[in-house]
Amino acid sequence: MTIAVSWGRRLVLAAVASAGVLGLLAGPVQAKAELPDFTELVERVGPSVVNIRTLERVRGGNAGQERGVDPGLEEFFRRFGIPLPGGRGAPRGGNNNDDEPQQRGVGSGFILSPDGFVMTNAHVVDGADEVLVTLTDKREFKAKLIGADKRTDVAVVKIEANGLPAVKVGDVGRLKVGEWVMAIGSPFNLANSVTAGIVSAKGRETGEYLPFIQTDVAINPGNSGGPLINMRGEVVGINSQIYSRSGGYMGIAFAIPIDEAMRVADQLRVNGRVIRGRIGVSIAPVTKEVAEAIGLGKPAGALVRGVESGQPAEKAGIEAGDIITKVEGKTIDGSVDLPRIVGAIKPGSKATLQVFRRGSYRDVTVTVAEFEADSASARSPSTAEPAPSAAGKTALGLTVSDLTEAQRRELKIRGGVRVEAADGAGARAGVREGDVLLILDNVEIADVKQFMTVAAKAEKSRAVSVMVRRGEWVNYLVIRPSR
Repeated sequence: MTIAVSWGRRLVLAAVASAGVLGLLAGPVQAKAELPDFTELVERVGPSVVNIRTLERVRGGNAGQERGVDPGLEEFFRRFGIPLPGGRGAPRGGNNNDDEPQQRGVGSGFILSPDGFVMTNAHVVDGADEVLVTLTDKREFKAKLIGADKRTDVAVVKIEANGLPAVKVGDVGRLKVGEWVMAIGSPFNLANSVTAGIVSAKGRETGEYLPFIQTDVAINPGNSGGPLINMRGEVVGINSQIYSRSGGYMGIAFAIPIDEAMRVADQLRVNGRVIRGRIGVSIAPVTKEVAEAIGLGKPAGALVRGVESGQPAEKAGIEAGDIITKVEGKTIDGSVDLPRIVGAIKPGSKATLQVFRRGSYRDVTVTVAEFEADSASARSPSTAEPAPSAAGKTALGLTVSDLTEAQRRELKIRGGVRVEAADGAGARAGVREGDVLLILDNVEIADVKQFMTVAAKAEKSRAVSVMVRRGEWVNYLVIRPSR
């Protein structure tokens, strides 16, 4: 067998002497595992992608320009919280007139409708005095901000034009991990740059309000707000963030799912803002060990750490320590699902929540209120003085005392005991002096006497769950027996 390789022409020629070897090669050759050709997609979707420049009026000098920072990089630094580089640089254009708008940042966007509605990221247009949209045919328009939602990082602007080439919106539900996708945008103000890659993961939680699409498509400053496109030429996401330790692209990019973005955009176009529902709870994830210890089985749902006074959850009877497992029949797989599902419910509507409380499920009906960004959260009650009497130490390593009636009223709880000291297994579990222990081994604790009884009955060979209140919040901890 002779093989000749020409690297200059990317050509591999093989002369095979054996028909058997040829047969072995026939399978892979017939499979035609070729890289996709994006040329047709670029021609079809490219005209729908726009370049977005934002301007601001210099007030006392522009920090980025005074440091000689490129506007594209300045947008990157601002987005990811990286301090602007030091050093001196002359302001661009040499004009220090406070009324003269200066370029602030560069981003991307895409045309939603032929009459000029354009979608982009909220952080692209945040704080801008002027927004300029440039089409692929070099026409430039001054855009009007219709609305921006920082919580989802989605914004809609409007330009006065008609007959524009609008994108086709795809179905995120059909998007598969490993599928080829393409991005078009303006990285570093290089308009209409095309990059491609695959979907690395779906439903990626990053601590934001929405689950992201993770890709390995090259995304850089200026790509923000541009479309993520599947092989059918449909937009499936908005390129929004990257993961980076160096400040540059490292092979991990995140896009907002287009179905979530369109729901936000529709409200922005109608109301100029997004109306969301809320029930007034503070939540946390349910860990595997807590789920097993309290009998929930698998780690799912949202642990209610606190209930806001006077809010729908309190009125409906939801308590700190409850685990919300379903809302209107929709399963809460993780705590981040709860605000998204509740947020989509129209304020004023009634919703049925399934909660897990002390070993059993129950349904609770709550009237959803409207989410207000500036709504005040519940105040943390001050720590009351401990009751004078204390019980002896238990096998759990906890010394507890009864709460006074005044302490219970201040904490707005019916029972519970105060932890005076914690060592051994209790301390290892994270119980601290000053914690208020509310539930032990799925039993609601009223006083020290009941605590001692339940603690004595707990099997010494298995883990025991406790629910403690610390300040405003509650949490489950698992006390494991000494080995």
